[in-house]
Amino acid sequence: MKIHAVIHGTSDGFGTLAAWAAARGHDVTETHLYRGESLPALEGVEFIIVMGGAMNIYQHRDHPWLVAEKEWLAAAIAARKRVLGVCLGAQLTADVLGGKVWQNAEMEIGWWPVRLVERPALFAAFPDEATVFHWHGDTFTLPPGATRVMESDACANQAFVFGDRVVALQFHLEVAPETAAAFIAGGESEIQPAAHVQSPAQILRGPVTFAPAAVTALLDALAAVEG
Repeated sequence: MKIHAVIHGTSDGFGTLAAWAAARGHDVTETHLYRGESLPALEGVEFIIVMGGAMNIYQHRDHPWLVAEKEWLAAAIAARKRVLGVCLGAQLTADVLGGKVWQNAEMEIGWWPVRLVERPALFAAFPDEATVFHWHGDTFTLPPGATRVMESDACANQAFVFGDRVVALQFHLEVAPETAAAFIAGGESEIQPAAHVQSPAQILRGPVTFAPAAVTALLDALAAVEG
């Protein structure tokens, strides 16, 4: 399968998803928007994964490529491409589908559990609760027609599905305990004491339980969608 990853910053890469794609024999290409690279024609892409980033989706003046990215993402969804939005990618997906993005009531940084509130087909193998990595200050409303899938104590909308092939995840499914250090290096100034902000030491220790099999199952389910 031809997968295209959209990358927004040096510390927000494809992460552990690269190993999954390699193990499945998928062909992965990347656009690094912060380097001024251009997005590809949609005809050559089957599965789009939009990664996270330190910017906000509305910072068009500072990051003018956001405008073209949103247009491209909207066109991809209209063309029924498989789409996975991660953190910033989830917020961009919500935005182009008609949701609203704004500051969450609090920052959510570190290893915190998310809980299923619905179980659509794409999440058939996902556990009822899983501890995953978070690094965000914004949140989104559900777009019209979307199904809310997950929540956490700090953020009501952690995941949604739209139709049968679009998934948005507020958390970072590509981060494993051994790769979290890159996020600390890129944003340690954001780690300020708060109810749902862990210290660098806590982040580096990782969660008590970590379920990468749930991530693999979700990715496999999206890749298996027909058409």
